[in-house]
Amino acid sequence: MASSPNHHHNHTPNGDSKTHVPKKPKLSPAFITASEIASEFSHHDPNIARINNGSFGSCPAFIIEAQRQWQLKYLAQPDHFYFNELKKGIHQSRTIIKDLINADHVEEVSIVDNATTAAAIVLQQAAWGFSESKFDKGDAVVMLHYAYGAVKKSIEAYISRAGGYVIEVPLPFPLTSNDEIITEFKKALEKGKANGRRVRLAVIDHITSMPCVVIPVRELVKICREEGVDQVFVDAAHSIGCTDVDMKLIGADYYTSNLHKWFFCPPAIAFLYCRKSPKCPELHHPVVSHEYGNGLAIESAWIGTRDYSPQLVVPSVLDFVNRFEGGIEGIKKRNHEAVVEMGNMLAKAWGTHLGCPPEMCASMIMIGLPACLGISSEKDTQKLRTHLREKFGVEVPIYFRAPKNGEVESITGYCRISHQVYNKVDDYYKFRDAINQLVSEGFTCALLSN
Repeated sequence: MASSPNHHHNHTPNGDSKTHVPKKPKLSPAFITASEIASEFSHHDPNIARINNGSFGSCPAFIIEAQRQWQLKYLAQPDHFYFNELKKGIHQSRTIIKDLINADHVEEVSIVDNATTAAAIVLQQAAWGFSESKFDKGDAVVMLHYAYGAVKKSIEAYISRAGGYVIEVPLPFPLTSNDEIITEFKKALEKGKANGRRVRLAVIDHITSMPCVVIPVRELVKICREEGVDQVFVDAAHSIGCTDVDMKLIGADYYTSNLHKWFFCPPAIAFLYCRKSPKCPELHHPVVSHEYGNGLAIESAWIGTRDYSPQLVVPSVLDFVNRFEGGIEGIKKRNHEAVVEMGNMLAKAWGTHLGCPPEMCASMIMIGLPACLGISSEKDTQKLRTHLREKFGVEVPIYFRAPKNGEVESITGYCRISHQVYNKVDDYYKFRDAINQLVSEGFTCALLSN
């Protein structure tokens, strides 16, 4: 574990430094060991193969303790904390995030609770565009069919209600290449521009949730620019700590990602990047408090009395990830390689296939489940997921793919496995064996009661 504070000082009894020849100083502390990783995540339920980091993330003991210190600091003297610690701490976290995502200015980075909150902020602004007649009724907002359910609801609540025309980009699954995504996206933009309409906003996922695919965001943002789309919002709930995030390369107007999914923060924290540009209108936090009108970053830093500790531990998280070889880049690379290896192992064991090529995956991957399990609805996926959790101690999300016309005995269920630093190969073997046992017993989802 980490060395003591005096580790680098070579004190001698008489104070004569010449009597001691110091060892050559280490350039960096030793990398974290497997046993130390196990200790950091020892609060995880040992009876569960937790191969679903994607849903809720994970937080090591080192960060939980850092969070507790912030909480105690607040509780000890809330007034001092509010006036002297909070803004300074959040600004420090924003500065670290700005460097991680290669943004130009710290003013472009706000911290909010989660990507769903960030989506509400961006979509609220678009709704005002309709209600204040800056946009014409029927102007379009384009989103992917794979968009996260909560974001779809937000689009319904803000855009549809305000008179916007919502276009979903249909995407095939399984996928074989980025070209399939790009082709469908271009068609949706053409539809959005028909009859003299304007496409006011494109909402693009960076990594879709279910089914899970890395979307070619740079290419789609570039197409939006060429086609005259007003604004581009990238919903990248999974991206930071999972795939490459570079604001200069991606070029979106707005971009959000959670830090509690793949960047080891406690729940809940996300950043919302807003490109500094005269074309980008001023955004506001939907929870209006005393800081309203002082810019989104300041508004978001105080939305009333609450626990801000998840937003303050980012410097400690940076210390934690830097104990791994290659830091967060090394973690991402190893997670990707491991999840592809485990995905291929499961597909081979079950006689199925991956949902897309490995290069279209990050730290999560989709694998077809045996068709004989009889997954025939969304309800079946939930029942099977519960059965795997309760009978086999496996936690994994499952996606229902409706069979196309004429398909017989096709794969209709795909699981999404994650790989994070705490995972072991036994977690995936446990899942493999559970499915093989169900198949050998002649199990089908129809056997599960509602």
